[in-house]
Amino acid sequence: MPEFTSRRGLLFGTAAVGAGALIAGCTSNESKDEPAANDQPAADDKPGKQVTIGFAGPQADHGWLNAINDNAKSRAKKYSDVTLEITEGSNDTAQQIGQIETLINKKVDVLVILPADGKALTQVGLKAMRAGIPVINLDRIFNTPQAYRCWIGGDNYGMGLNAGHYIGEKLKGKSNAKVIELAGLDNLELTKQRTQGFDDALKNYPNIKKVARQAAEFTVESGQNKMAQLLQAQSKFDALWNHDDDQGVGALRAIEQAGRDDFLMVGGAGALAAFQAIKKDDGVLKATVLYPPTMAASAIDLARALGQSKGVGGMAEFEIPASITLYSAVVDKDNVDQYMSTGFK
Repeated sequence: MPEFTSRRGLLFGTAAVGAGALIAGCTSNESKDEPAANDQPAADDKPGKQVTIGFAGPQADHGWLNAINDNAKSRAKKYSDVTLEITEGSNDTAQQIGQIETLINKKVDVLVILPADGKALTQVGLKAMRAGIPVINLDRIFNTPQAYRCWIGGDNYGMGLNAGHYIGEKLKGKSNAKVIELAGLDNLELTKQRTQGFDDALKNYPNIKKVARQAAEFTVESGQNKMAQLLQAQSKFDALWNHDDDQGVGALRAIEQAGRDDFLMVGGAGALAAFQAIKKDDGVLKATVLYPPTMAASAIDLARALGQSKGVGGMAEFEIPASITLYSAVVDKDNVDQYMSTGFK
């Protein structure tokens, strides 16, 4: 799973923002000659000014990234006033820069960019902004706010925090509880953020100790190998947090092969397979913490609103926000049906 660097900002849920009218209201001392703050135009489903949105993302070599592309395409199709110009996607920095420059030369109205490398693509973000094309920076953040009009993405620290609190509450009444962690790539900032959030949450539960941690590579194979090592080294523990549902497929294989069912497991990201296992509730996987790919759909909503000079429905401001951090909800058997349609393959 590639790097997703979070920017802590305004909190929204996993549902895409931007489609909805402001609730009208007034007070007795409002002047009839002056519009109320909530009378401004907000983006909604009604057709408006035609907007061409350029979308540039990395290669879809991971289930989450494929879901990002699917969410963007399906959201754009919802609007008769949106034309989506989408690139092939590449993990090669120079190639992605070239793809974005092509979109700039086509003079699209708004750009949505999920950069393969935020730092390396900052200059092309700046180029678009200087050319008068506003940029929605999706998830992996550019080095400067001057390179985008709005950033929207996930909360890696929040993932770890919510995973830790979920496990902590489940083990609250157990003395000397032990937990282990199957992390992602340790050279990525996102992995450090997820681990930090997890560790910070566990500080609230003095009865719990983290006894082991292994770093996998966000792949099925690495998840299986590293989980097998953890199981061999730890004969007894009460809970496991796995950073990523793709590598969790391998982790579950290792758990099944070892014949272990004496602990609970919490995953990360929100894969369909994880949701289905949680709903079935016949194994160790009891929950997963979202890193919602619906952010791409929300990015399309924001780009459309920006192209039509509108604000976000449900908010009082005339403009879309500068920063939106999505919430890392915990999905378990109690609410899995609500999120099933968002699960990625």
